[in-house]
Amino acid sequence: MKNVGKLVASLFLIGIVTVNAQQSRQAGVGILLEMKPILQMNMESPEQINFVFNNTNEFANGITKKSATVLKITSTVKWELYAVGRSTGKSPNGKTFWDQDKSYGSTVNSVADLPLSLLEIKQSQINTATEGSLATYADYSNNFTNPFRSNAGNSLYVAADGSITPPNRSGKYIAGQSGISNGEKNDYMAAGSHASSHKSATNFYYEIDYRILPGYPAIFPNAFNADATVAQNIVANANANTVLAGGAAGNGNKSYAEPGEYRMYVQYVLLEDQ
Repeated sequence: MKNVGKLVASLFLIGIVTVNAQQSRQAGVGILLEMKPILQMNMESPEQINFVFNNTNEFANGITKKSATVLKITSTVKWELYAVGRSTGKSPNGKTFWDQDKSYGSTVNSVADLPLSLLEIKQSQINTATEGSLATYADYSNNFTNPFRSNAGNSLYVAADGSITPPNRSGKYIAGQSGISNGEKNDYMAAGSHASSHKSATNFYYEIDYRILPGYPAIFPNAFNADATVAQNIVANANANTVLAGGAAGNGNKSYAEPGEYRMYVQYVLLEDQ
């Protein structure tokens, strides 16, 4: 019995030692979390997209380049996206016309000033943030129209001064509208990414088609101003820019595009909705 008692006492003592060993020393380190806003656009596109018109069918029906540009958006802030036509401004009439690289023959009736707005684009997804928009066409999601029916639905936005100034609430956006929030619940695009598995990821992925339709004669009937209310085709521009002696308006004798080589570029602008 004495041996058993000693064994129990030993086990008890071991337990005490174990409890006493649960002492600790503590130290801490501060953690700083900094999350900077992300506003990123990836563009997949050829460096140059060529439109060559050398037969009657192409003039009559236009040339379409399908899915020629793909835009992928990732953003942690509210955002807007728009496209704008630009040139270097070689035309003496300003930066809202194509740059002419080469002429194939000028006549008294030909016009070398081709409006940038003659380029049409079509986006694969609709603009889901159009609440409060005053635009006739809030985006470029309309199908290209019948070549023989003039329509402003896909005419590319061009700033009046040839800059990258955003469209106003009467202009087209690819996504969002008017550059800043105006109090409407759905006038901007919420944060997210094309890489998300959620169905809303489609709002961050856009395939862009391009079309140029010269028509007969080559006046580009689908060229319109930013809010789609004023025609900017060759005849309309010729009438506006030609001034006769005494200040009278021109009579539209300049009535078709001058054959030649022309160049412009499309700038896609992603901006934060403040």
